[in-house]
Amino acid sequence: MKIGFIGLGIMGSRMAANLQKQGYPLVVFNRTRTKAQPLLDKGACFAESPVKLAEQVDVLFTMLAHPDAVEQAALGRNGFLSHLKPNTLWIDCSSINPSFSKKMAAAAAARQIRFVDAPVTGSAPVAAEAKLIFWVGADMADLERIRPLLLCMGSKIVHTGGHGTGTSMKMVINLLLGTGMVAFAEAMALGEGLGLSSKMLFDSLLGTPVVAPFLAAKRDKIDKGNYEAEFPLRWMQKDMHLAAVSAYEAGVAMPLTNAAKELYRLAMREGHASQDFSAIYDYLSNNHDFATIDQKSPASAMAQHAN
Repeated sequence: MKIGFIGLGIMGSRMAANLQKQGYPLVVFNRTRTKAQPLLDKGACFAESPVKLAEQVDVLFTMLAHPDAVEQAALGRNGFLSHLKPNTLWIDCSSINPSFSKKMAAAAAARQIRFVDAPVTGSAPVAAEAKLIFWVGADMADLERIRPLLLCMGSKIVHTGGHGTGTSMKMVINLLLGTGMVAFAEAMALGEGLGLSSKMLFDSLLGTPVVAPFLAAKRDKIDKGNYEAEFPLRWMQKDMHLAAVSAYEAGVAMPLTNAAKELYRLAMREGHASQDFSAIYDYLSNNHDFATIDQKSPASAMAQHAN
């Protein structure tokens, strides 16, 4: 079985490497060829375009940044979708909105291609350790065909239902990650503004029911001010925007998500786009609107803030 892999970013490169470690021959494509070099050095073949890749593979994985990138790779000039063999499985692991997944499923079905939406939960280190969680929207028969491949890259597979349900679950999870990170960063900023040390706050809050467990893994980044990306902030903002789009389509109100989404956008404008999404802490802690308010007089502070 020859496997195609399109999209070799932070997550895709590690996922493809784990398939390669299990002995699967790979044909890969990435807009920046240098990102494929570690795989090429170990025997993978590089295709010059999605079309060239499609003509060689039995199964195709895509792990791309956003819906436009997926659509361009699949249906654009040199797109792969019309060049895969009938009944080839296309597994899209990208974080995209459910309505777009359903659109891609329909486009694939029209060309006799089997589509699976299978986004993942897990950061770069989790991907490297092959411990990702896959949220799979697909026919059960298609899932069973690819289960051994998914288990090369992940430790848990959840069949969420039909097409679009995997991406629906990913929207829910990343909404909780994004808003949870913002809420924690804001609470830390308040505590520090009231005179508590970050060490006191971390030591007291982590491990309690009010703090999401994933935040323990962000302590070292915040303590050291080193926000090397495991999950870039710009992609968190994108996922929260797609959650807001999905909520609009479903008639669901999400005021907290929309507020958090705009905070991430503001942080991007201040240079945090390529940093880990935990850098929202740095953005909030260094942008205090109250710095010029007279702290001695609550009444004057309220009046000045009102003005």
